[in-house]
Amino acid sequence: MAEENTRTSRIDTLRVRLDKLWGYLDVADKQDRLTEIEAELARGEIWADSPGRAQQFERERAQLAGTVEPLKRASATLDDCAELIELAATEAAGDVLADVDESLAGVETTIEDLELRQMFSGEADESNAFVEIQGGSGGTEAQDWAEMLLRMYLRWCEHRGFETEITEYSPGDVAGIKSATFAVRGDHAYGWLRTETGVHRLVRKSPFDSGARRHTSFAAVFVSPEIDDSVAIEIDPSELRTDVYRASGAGGQHVNRTESAVRITHEPTGTVVQCQASRSQHSNRATAMTQLRAKLYEREMARRRAEAEATEANKDDIGWGSQIRSYVLDAGRIKDVRTGVEVGNTQKVLDGDLDEFIAAALKQGY
Repeated sequence: MAEENTRTSRIDTLRVRLDKLWGYLDVADKQDRLTEIEAELARGEIWADSPGRAQQFERERAQLAGTVEPLKRASATLDDCAELIELAATEAAGDVLADVDESLAGVETTIEDLELRQMFSGEADESNAFVEIQGGSGGTEAQDWAEMLLRMYLRWCEHRGFETEITEYSPGDVAGIKSATFAVRGDHAYGWLRTETGVHRLVRKSPFDSGARRHTSFAAVFVSPEIDDSVAIEIDPSELRTDVYRASGAGGQHVNRTESAVRITHEPTGTVVQCQASRSQHSNRATAMTQLRAKLYEREMARRRAEAEATEANKDDIGWGSQIRSYVLDAGRIKDVRTGVEVGNTQKVLDGDLDEFIAAALKQGY
């Protein structure tokens, strides 16, 4: 009976949190809008008459569903759990209560994720994102570390259900990568990833050192939002320098025989973007321009943040160039220097378990 009361109390607590989210996230209005959009998309004519508008509706539908559907499923799950607890009180419980505990844990995770969305206050937080990783000085060590970070973020995106596409990949001289850029598509992708911008420091016994000595390596991560045509980012074509080259790859059939890869430099700011994802130079150029608009937008937002923070003497510098996290592998410790969050299971983090770090950064306003 005591266990049943505990589970019932847990359900009541989760319902209160769910009700607060229902109001805070304007779920009723979002459901109405979702119904309108689905009705529009159900008309086959819109795809023929206005494919651009249809794609915009599709993106909005995905964002709305990403909020509405999890809340509806969580509410239904709590109803089911309450019924199962009543059933277990009158019949042999068997595995019923174990299933209830598992379901409640899932609901709690869903609620925690949705509560974090209260931290998404930036105007671009709902956007897709571009993630760029660059190895620092240090040759093979830094390049191997950059590739480890690339794998870590791709695994995190996979766990989160985000779609990813590598748009630029420059292999290292011996191992690892010099740089890579990938697109992340999904609900609030930029909101989730924006706190990862910064310098990541690795300390380990190097597999490339015959003496197995300790080495320190650095790699930088930049996250920028994908900006659609509704955001005014003016780019003067005369200020752009475009270079084309053959895409690099693993060799054999993967090497592009034509100069389809595109590099665009925005000369006033020195901003450089590259894309080699497609065999079509035209397609790569379009993707590179999208990345350029994203980086120029983030540059402008960073400038505005810096101006606002300059008036706060005690404000820490969290802009580009600051170290945000140390990965000390031989000591079994990964620590976020901004939030103080420390994790002992280093392999789990490198396999993409970043939620604890991201959640803490969002809650502390980074």
